[in-house]
Amino acid sequence: MNVYEQISAFYGNYRGEKTVFGKSVEGRDLYAFHIGSSSGAQILSQYAIHAREWVTALLSLYHIRRGLPKGGAWVIPLMNPDGAVLCQAGEKPQERLVSLNGGEDFSLWKANARAVDLNVNFDARWGTGASNLKRPAPANYIGVCPHSEPEVRALVSFTLQIRPAATVSWHTKGEEIYWEFHQSRKQRRRDRALAAVLAESTGYPLVTVKNSAGGYKDWCIEKLKIPAFTVEVGSDALSHPLGKTALPEIVGRTLDALVDLGGAL
Repeated sequence: MNVYEQISAFYGNYRGEKTVFGKSVEGRDLYAFHIGSSSGAQILSQYAIHAREWVTALLSLYHIRRGLPKGGAWVIPLMNPDGAVLCQAGEKPQERLVSLNGGEDFSLWKANARAVDLNVNFDARWGTGASNLKRPAPANYIGVCPHSEPEVRALVSFTLQIRPAATVSWHTKGEEIYWEFHQSRKQRRRDRALAAVLAESTGYPLVTVKNSAGGYKDWCIEKLKIPAFTVEVGSDALSHPLGKTALPEIVGRTLDALVDLGGAL
């Protein structure tokens, strides 16, 4: 069973509020699960927007089961289902993608099924990142325009619909937290304080990243003016893609992260 099938099965059995808020390039459902209360501050927590980081989708299930004692959250386990299935060798890859990838081993693939890196496709200084590519590739291709990909458009629309107080994006690897993107001085004070809550909860340090743009975190900070965080889980000593063997350590470090953030909002 690949990770998309696992999330689909979990969706079918979930008794709480849930929704399919969009479709991937290849028509797979994009699932969202609500935890906690519908009143109070709401968090949007999204996982596995990069294909090879599919282990974070499994982390999301622990966060869902953990729940929230204060406020609520929408949890999106698998933002890039097509890429994750491809990475896990769940289906025969398109010949075009094999050519772009340089072979049939897609274990390090980050992009979606159109070879667009979803986390550089958002309208937040799009195309200005130091690693951005202007052509299809396994990673870092920005797409033909901001929000060109159905997965990105769905996440943008869903975010605007629920208007979260903060967002968290879960990635691998490095055990660090990013929280900055050209905020005003006032926003920086607010966001730095909340980032410190995540740092205390996980034990991960806060890190400044320069010359990066077009990510979901960046769009939330710049366009919506809300706190947004990227949490890189898993030791840098591990190799991509992190598999299920890395999960116990990751869960142990991050299980209460949403609980603690929700308590601070």
